[in-house]
Amino acid sequence: MHPELAADLGQLPEILAEAREHALGFLDTLDERPVFEPTEPPASAPLTEEGGGTRAALAEFARRWEPRLSASAGPRYFGFVTGGATPAALAGDWLTSAVDQNSNSSLDPAGQQLERETVGWLRELFGLSAAHHGTFVSGATMSNTVGLAIAREWLGERLGVDVAEDGVGALGPVRVLSGSAHSSTAKALSMLGLGRTALRSVPVLPGREAVDVAALERALAGAPGPCVVVANAGTVNTVDFDDLRAIAALRERYAFWLHVDAAFGAFAALSPEHAELVAGLDLADSVCVDLHKWLNVPYDSAAQFTRRPDLQTRVFRNAAAYLGRPPTGGQGHPQGGQPDLVHLTPENSHRLRALAAWFTLRAYGRSGHREIVERCVAGARALGAEVARIDGLELLAPVRLNVVCFSLAADPTTERLAALAAELADEAFLTPTRYAGKPALRAAFSNWRTTGEDVRRTARALDRAVRKLTA
Repeated sequence: MHPELAADLGQLPEILAEAREHALGFLDTLDERPVFEPTEPPASAPLTEEGGGTRAALAEFARRWEPRLSASAGPRYFGFVTGGATPAALAGDWLTSAVDQNSNSSLDPAGQQLERETVGWLRELFGLSAAHHGTFVSGATMSNTVGLAIAREWLGERLGVDVAEDGVGALGPVRVLSGSAHSSTAKALSMLGLGRTALRSVPVLPGREAVDVAALERALAGAPGPCVVVANAGTVNTVDFDDLRAIAALRERYAFWLHVDAAFGAFAALSPEHAELVAGLDLADSVCVDLHKWLNVPYDSAAQFTRRPDLQTRVFRNAAAYLGRPPTGGQGHPQGGQPDLVHLTPENSHRLRALAAWFTLRAYGRSGHREIVERCVAGARALGAEVARIDGLELLAPVRLNVVCFSLAADPTTERLAALAAELADEAFLTPTRYAGKPALRAAFSNWRTTGEDVRRTARALDRAVRKLTA
């Protein structure tokens, strides 16, 4: 054994204790450190011949890289839709690395059995019926990709071709209809060989990001043959929701696969006040939910659900003797409802992502995660009210759930909004967007640490920044 490896193995308890102190030091300073501080990267360091062991690596990380990391795990990182890691999720993620499982095969089944239990808890959390089968993937982009891959296979089934065997060329032109599709939808269509131009925009309701269902019906009637509809349960800019029940009802007259992108909007199901927003989610053929957002588990973690696991295994099956028994059977439940995970996603291997989710769900239950959702919604509403009050700012849309979308009231250029965001960066991190053609900023609330005091600190910093920018 290499001498540094042998030395580290002999000192493993002490090394892990030192890593723990680094982690706690980082977490303890989240509230005080700049939320985002753009810095130049350090000069590139050469790879050494001998290394020096883990303690040397820890020291160099602390010196060169840790000071440059954002406080994205903290309570005022409102960029993108970024959760943190609850204490239980963090513990689960540490154990994920320690046990280092790759349980995609029933030849070594404990990990995938734990994943199935966790998926069952998530299905219940989001109000999905037992007809939906789920799998963990790396994020919403991969979840949307898997859902649309299953949709692609369904299109082939309707047209009498086997896309998984014969290729996407056997399908001919494909239509994918959506009102306000997330950018990952176009990316998924590109990867799946359907092409970005397959995505057709459908008009939305006036002043909304939700699709006009009447316009969607006209689009469905306007061209023959089966297609795919991507509905939104929580748009990125304003967390707007399509009428899922009305869209699903159109299947009585038109043939289409209904994929719902509920990356973070699915969590509305946890709050009695907002559950109606996702009414009809269970009617979808496939569903995307991101977990490293509002479930507050570490990156990377998401889930995908579908009613057609047989089509899913047709797309992703991986026949190799060393992996064990391949999936079999037609529509319904291959292998008695338990296809190995290797046959369900593009990955032949993945870490035990489910463990962090298992820990946080087991630790805090439905009520704990409901409290996180409702506190985030209250924080977004409070910040929205402050934005409406601050002279020089304009709230661009109602705060429907957990995102505040706003702009400068006068001269809202991309450059001026970037300057405003930069002025805020010590106290809060916001990301840019465009809404109704206007440059804007958005603050997304999804971190379990965020409190009313964080909202007040952000509002005060925003007021100061606007005054400075408009002086």
